[in-house]
Amino acid sequence: MYDLTGFQRDLLYVIAGKDEPHGLAVKDELEEYYESEIHHGRLYPNLDTLVDKGLVEKGERDRRTNTYSITRRGQREIDARDEWESRYTDDE
Repeated sequence: MYDLTGFQRDLLYVIAGKDEPHGLAVKDELEEYYESEIHHGRLYPNLDTLVDKGLVEKGERDRRTNTYSITRRGQREIDARDEWESRYTDDE
């Protein structure tokens, strides 16, 4: 996950937290978090990058709507990232 941008990492987390969201649902979640508009030209190339890296799988709901789901590798990357972050943020 170290080679992902912060935006790509946020995309991965949103997809992991939803049940096969479509692109606009992911966009809506991130726009709420970022409090600004996310353009399609930014969203979809970054989703494709996650697919190309094997972290996300792209499916098809219908001819116009793609869905996204986290792969096992993507979930392992999230788990490893969470473990790494906890070393620096947990009060122990």
